[in-house]
Amino acid sequence: MTTALDRRGLWAAVASFVVWGLMPLYWHLLKAVPSLQIVLHRLVWAALLVAAWLFWKQGRHWLRDTLRRPRAAWMLALSALLITVNWSLYIWAVNAGHVVETSLGYFINPLLNVVLGVLVLRERLERAQWIAVAIAAAGVLWLTFHYGSFPWIALTLATSFGLYGLIRKLVAVDSIPGLGVESLYLAPFALAALAWIESRGGGGFFGTWGWRLDALLVFGGALTALPLIGFSYAVRRIPYSTIGLLQYLAPTLQLLCGVLVFGEPFGRDRAIGFLCIWIALALYAFDGWRRARRVPAS
Repeated sequence: MTTALDRRGLWAAVASFVVWGLMPLYWHLLKAVPSLQIVLHRLVWAALLVAAWLFWKQGRHWLRDTLRRPRAAWMLALSALLITVNWSLYIWAVNAGHVVETSLGYFINPLLNVVLGVLVLRERLERAQWIAVAIAAAGVLWLTFHYGSFPWIALTLATSFGLYGLIRKLVAVDSIPGLGVESLYLAPFALAALAWIESRGGGGFFGTWGWRLDALLVFGGALTALPLIGFSYAVRRIPYSTIGLLQYLAPTLQLLCGVLVFGEPFGRDRAIGFLCIWIALALYAFDGWRRARRVPAS
């Protein structure tokens, strides 16, 4: 029974990261829709789906129980703003031809989390971890000066998601109820914005782009919620060190989409910067795996 559960958890994690990694292909199908409206629809439909899931699984008191946690109300409001910035920039960047740079942001993000852990949470790093952070910083600096332009998209994505993760760690609310509260905070503003766009003749709701794009907009909410539900399922069933290794599936697939599908340039200078970051991630992941193997023996 334990093996079956572990296997399901592993496949849930893999599926979540694969969906996140292939999301550029999905958002590209919606290229005819302005990026802001894609984000607004994503917020509304994600709120409906996540709230329905929570009412089904936890009953009608889930919202009250979540907001009863210390500092939950205002911290989840702040995390909601950060994730909105992240989603908005990501979708715009994908449809503006910057998929490679978005992948860079999500490669940088795990190592930025390490820095935030040291500076904010007073966590201590081993020597190998410091070396990994230094190599990654060198890669980011290289890309900053040789990318062709300042990689502000990557750095903003990494920073916004890193701060989002930090707040979610500090607030101590489970991932799905936290997403539910964030979505409910944002949904009224998203609905109001869509109504305003509709009143201006911009096609905020449905009927402007045809039923196929309308269906994709609705399903975008599911693609927001389902991978996170799968991720939440997985982290309770497989070692967190395994999750740490699997998380690099997503930016790797994003990079491949950018280069192989959308034909974005990936020359020598970009390859050098990415290589530094990959070496840093490999070193950090290997060190985490090595230390995790020592734990049962102690």
